[in-house]
Amino acid sequence: MTHASYTLTLADIARHLGVDFEGDDHQPIRGLATLKEAASDQVAFLANRAYLKDLATTQAAAVLLHPEHGKNCPVPRLEMENPYLGYAKLSQLFDPLPARDVPGIHPTAMVADGVMLGDGVCVQANAVIEPGVVLGDRVVIGAGSVIGADCVIGDDTRLHANVTVCHGVVMGKRVILQSGCVIGGDGFGFAHDGAGWHKIAQLGGVVLGDDVEVGSCSSIDRGALGDTVIGNDVKIDSQVQIAHNVTIGDHSALAGCVGIAGSTKVGKHCMLGGGVGLSGHLTICDGVQVTGMSLVTNSIHEPGVYSSGTGAMSNTQWRKNAVRFKQLDDIAKRLARVEKSQRES
Repeated sequence: MTHASYTLTLADIARHLGVDFEGDDHQPIRGLATLKEAASDQVAFLANRAYLKDLATTQAAAVLLHPEHGKNCPVPRLEMENPYLGYAKLSQLFDPLPARDVPGIHPTAMVADGVMLGDGVCVQANAVIEPGVVLGDRVVIGAGSVIGADCVIGDDTRLHANVTVCHGVVMGKRVILQSGCVIGGDGFGFAHDGAGWHKIAQLGGVVLGDDVEVGSCSSIDRGALGDTVIGNDVKIDSQVQIAHNVTIGDHSALAGCVGIAGSTKVGKHCMLGGGVGLSGHLTICDGVQVTGMSLVTNSIHEPGVYSSGTGAMSNTQWRKNAVRFKQLDDIAKRLARVEKSQRES
């Protein structure tokens, strides 16, 4: 993939997206911007109808949009059924980060003897790599990151600065770990003897599939017995807690502050909104969407959208509803008595 250390042309952009356009093939393109802010050498995109009002006045060199809006576009257009996906693909062309990766081991990094390094590996300043580690081709280990013993990291994986990967973690290709995340820390396992707690050694590991991304300051705990398993193409936002022996199916996405208790199994193509909590030992089937701030305490066996959190309201209304909530059990019992009396009469 080309990264825009030099100027691309509109023809380059169209070829990358696999779309046709009408306009100047040699029009230079130096970046991306919103419809409202784009200059004459930038590409804009329209993926949300809320910004349709900005289309008529855009100064962009071209606009990436759905065909239904093409006739209203005053500049060259790049039409796609999913313009947001097109924007995602174009963003990779202008990402400067890969161009800064210089293969080699920084003098301040500590790499144990016998570590296996693939071609083009980049180990940045003050990183620590313990014995038995295997790094695939073009892996980037960010500054200050720590890789525990016997980890295996697949090709084209990137660890940003200050990532901790504990011993025995296995991850696939093209994984991205954002700064501050911890993969393979001990699960929350303790036994109580009536007076105090006794730690349970966490004997399993963590397995991450291909194309997984984990956000900053998120934790994926190692299994107590067996592994915690994150499937292919799973996207995990920042400040997410995944407990020991959780399984998450391929192509699922977890928004910020999700918490999943131990041994819960989440299916494929699931989406968990911000602040969702899943109790332990549950099974969530494929194709489930749970809206933000919901608490799930029972298994879900049918795909669909599920919610439990209540929306915000004025404090006065909330206080009234809170009082009525306490009265629900009494109201239900009174209603049952009324219905029984009506049946008997």
